[in-house]
Amino acid sequence: MKFGQVDDPSGIDFTLPKDHPQTKEILKQNKKGLQDISIGCAKWNKTDLKGFYPRGTKDELTYYATQFNAIELNATFYGMPTAEQVQTWKEKTPKGFKFFPKITNTVSHFRRLLNVTDAVTHFASAVLNFDEKLGMVFLQLHDNFKPKDYDRLEAFVKHWPQEVPLAIELRNTEWFTDEAILDKTCQLFEDYHITNIIVDTAGRRDMLHMRLTTPNAFIRYVGANAESDYQRLDDWLARLSTWKKEGLENLYFFVHQNIEKASPLLSAHLIKSMNDAWGTDIHIPVMATDQPSLF
Repeated sequence: MKFGQVDDPSGIDFTLPKDHPQTKEILKQNKKGLQDISIGCAKWNKTDLKGFYPRGTKDELTYYATQFNAIELNATFYGMPTAEQVQTWKEKTPKGFKFFPKITNTVSHFRRLLNVTDAVTHFASAVLNFDEKLGMVFLQLHDNFKPKDYDRLEAFVKHWPQEVPLAIELRNTEWFTDEAILDKTCQLFEDYHITNIIVDTAGRRDMLHMRLTTPNAFIRYVGANAESDYQRLDDWLARLSTWKKEGLENLYFFVHQNIEKASPLLSAHLIKSMNDAWGTDIHIPVMATDQPSLF
């Protein structure tokens, strides 16, 4: 993922901001404790995950699912999925694996949330075939989708099929720089049980709003292919540990890099550290060949 990429990450302050005051109140709503931890990459393509697959791997998704328990499914952004394709993906993965499909760009980028009832119906009907393996669908809006289009967002949220869990990623900086707009938007998300995505990428620190709208944390972490990547993950684990104590219900954490060559290495670091700190037993992904450099 090149979004938010900078030429020299050494000049970026990667300190995580304080939580938004409402986040603690949102977490208090969950009385069941932590239910699910899903950690994965954005893609399963062999060309992207250098050194991850054993030589001779014939089906990348089947192998990927032996190492990770989730995938941020960006393939559905570029083409509308069919029920048959979803069923095929589902059958290649073991019990407990979860898919997090991105809503097709027809909805988000081309129609920009206008006249999307047919496309939303098609998309939702298809991904429901994941059944128990559907984690959460997510909508990524265009960088130039601004608060002036709030009415479109509100209508979309109000008409979204409630049986399909949804997260939304707002990208334009105007959503975050005006506190009144942020509060209004987050209240809409709270009212309709929409999860507010947090993005951690070097060049867009405003997207680290730390404002949860459900007891779910959906985090898209973008490493900078720099030594600081590991410390940033350690900082995230510390923050997630706080949220866990406060009532975090589900954690969805997806690891990207500006150059997607070693996302499994970063994921393995996070999972091992989490297992050590939380007493969890999440499988730690391993590289099949010599580990490539992150940098």
